[in-house]
Amino acid sequence: MQLYISGSLALDRIMNFPGKFADHILPDKIHILNVCFLVDGMSEYFGGTAGNIAYNLALLGEKPLILGCAGKDFAAYGKRLDDLGLSRAGIRTVDDQFTAGAYITTDQSDNQITGFNPGAMRERCGYRFPATHDGQVLAIISPGNVADMVELPEYFKQAGIPYIFDPGQQITALTGEQMTTAITGSLALCTNDYELEMVMKATGLSRAELLSRTGALVTTLGDQGSVIAEGDREVRVSAVKVHKALDPTGAGDAFRAGLLKGLTLGQTLAEAAALGSVCAAYCVEHKGTQEHSYTLASVKEQLKAHFGRSI
Repeated sequence: MQLYISGSLALDRIMNFPGKFADHILPDKIHILNVCFLVDGMSEYFGGTAGNIAYNLALLGEKPLILGCAGKDFAAYGKRLDDLGLSRAGIRTVDDQFTAGAYITTDQSDNQITGFNPGAMRERCGYRFPATHDGQVLAIISPGNVADMVELPEYFKQAGIPYIFDPGQQITALTGEQMTTAITGSLALCTNDYELEMVMKATGLSRAELLSRTGALVTTLGDQGSVIAEGDREVRVSAVKVHKALDPTGAGDAFRAGLLKGLTLGQTLAEAAALGSVCAAYCVEHKGTQEHSYTLASVKEQLKAHFGRSI
């Protein structure tokens, strides 16, 4: 099955400050803030919603096509995709911009100061789809360039391609009308519980009204698992317990990859969500969004152990 993964590609640069921000910020001078934090090093991680979902799908034996934009500093990330056997055909390189990047500094109290540069993500992907597709096709529109998030749902609907709409961090960048149009006719709206509330507020639609416009509501609940609502039926899928949760960042993307993999296997959304729970558990046990690893065989074992069934 051809999988299209639209969304962001980003480089996460993580720095640790061996102190506390509070010791260097004077409350009575906050209006003229001018501080410098000497960090003890920097680590760079590959990330972005499309990159993370595609990475997990590659671990599951899929070869999705990423639709997104990268910048002039993408060489190492590009090689990573090559090593995973993932095509760069859907990635547009913007030579005068940097790849989208998050610059995160964390102090000893786990407080964070983050700067995000959208960089190349400001540009449309502009991928030219083939006139026809051989076999089945499935897509997900995850947070990325706003124009892509608005235009791709229309293309997928016209082409008869089922897609999951996942607005995530770009909810506030989309108008209520744009979100309503994108949600209408989608295979599913995928959010976490807080994001679902934001979507309802932005669109002015109730949960029931949203459900009448999409095939399903897939709502993740962190360590409480997820809820799959289809019509008047609702199924709760538990999360997979982990030995030690180190970093929840990227777990949602891993869940979405498992969800897509399950759908390629002909599973129901609820069955696919169980596969998503297994993938998410691997991710939270590591720092970074693409630092974990697993095989389809190990995922099958975990699925059997936690849900009592196999793929």
